[in-house]
Amino acid sequence: MNKTISIEPLARVEGHGGIEVVIKNRKVREVRVQIFEGPRLMEQITRGKTPDEAVSITSRICAICFASHRLADIRAHEDAMKIRPEEKTRLLRKLCHYGEIIESNALHYYLLAMPDYLGFPDAVTMMGKYRGLVKGGLELKKFGNAIMECVAGRRVHGENMRIGGFGRVPAREDLNRLKNTARELIPAIGEGLDAWPGIEIPEYCERDTVFMSVAPTDSEYSFASDRIMVSDGVEFAAGKYPAHIQERVVPHSYAKHCRYRENSYTVGALARMINSGQLLTGTAGDYFSRYYNDRWKKNPHFNNIAQAIEILFCLETIPSLVDRILAVDEKETAPGKDSGEGTGVVEAPRGMLIHHYELDQGKVKTADFVIPTNQNLYDMERYLEVTAQNLLDAGQLPLELPLEMVVRAYDPCISCSVHMVRIRNL
Repeated sequence: MNKTISIEPLARVEGHGGIEVVIKNRKVREVRVQIFEGPRLMEQITRGKTPDEAVSITSRICAICFASHRLADIRAHEDAMKIRPEEKTRLLRKLCHYGEIIESNALHYYLLAMPDYLGFPDAVTMMGKYRGLVKGGLELKKFGNAIMECVAGRRVHGENMRIGGFGRVPAREDLNRLKNTARELIPAIGEGLDAWPGIEIPEYCERDTVFMSVAPTDSEYSFASDRIMVSDGVEFAAGKYPAHIQERVVPHSYAKHCRYRENSYTVGALARMINSGQLLTGTAGDYFSRYYNDRWKKNPHFNNIAQAIEILFCLETIPSLVDRILAVDEKETAPGKDSGEGTGVVEAPRGMLIHHYELDQGKVKTADFVIPTNQNLYDMERYLEVTAQNLLDAGQLPLELPLEMVVRAYDPCISCSVHMVRIRNL
């Protein structure tokens, strides 16, 4: 059997990409995840800009993950300028971050991934039998957007979060409204989580890998930190990332690939759960304990349920977070230096996001952005290779849908990649 399988364009992902699998004599010879979107040169565009200009530019790398890009960029500049934001600012940023996690995870779990597992081509078709699931996903997505609109100023590309603070602090009544809505939506995500045990998770893609995420802050499940941890036990300061993460250009894609110790690795909700899931509390912790098993360490399909558990974690945490925000007085942040080097690391919905800057006399001298999807691409190709070969050996054809499902499980944001399936038989 000689064949090339091409899936182009890849459906139900953020952005434009494709997968190419080359098969010769029933053996998988090559797998390429191809990114068709041209390089956007964001790192070069920020050079010579002021920190405030750079923050506004880089937050437009992606409309889905704009808050994560903005927060990573702000943290990098504050690290370089030696600015320590006040507690109210830190708490409001966390709330906005939760909004993005809820919005993006809900979009992927309910509307992009769930149709695969329930046997439907899309979420619209699911409405007939699973109206409650789709409706719940839409309500959660709407709520996540409402949080970002309240805190960031707009639901897309909001400008309210700034270096050192905020342009405007949200009104008390708006924050209390978010607190109440979070409590009201817990049953919606509960229904989505309860659907998981009835789903058969494929075994054909399983292989060992390592997982990378931010390290917990204050012994809490975290989406931002000054340290990075790996599932092999290694932990290092965020600024040391170049010694552990190697970015490489590949000939078949505009997006770079990343390696850890010359091997592939995974970032995302699954990595966060494997590294820190034991820190989850409340009902989210109960669901994690109930659903977690050793297959999570070998199978990217479990990234989907990890995302759903994170939604519940955010909903359960928001009421107390709002109370803490309201109890803290707003204070001025001391001005910082105009030169220095700094790194900001946060967890975007799709995984660990790194922004790094060198500033010189108030202007950006150099910049480096390491995007979650870029970090996952090499691992993604290894999982696709295993999937295709195992299915060929078992005579389970066609291959296209299983391959697409593996890629979609990563929830790739190809727009963010800036720098997805075709099968070819020879």
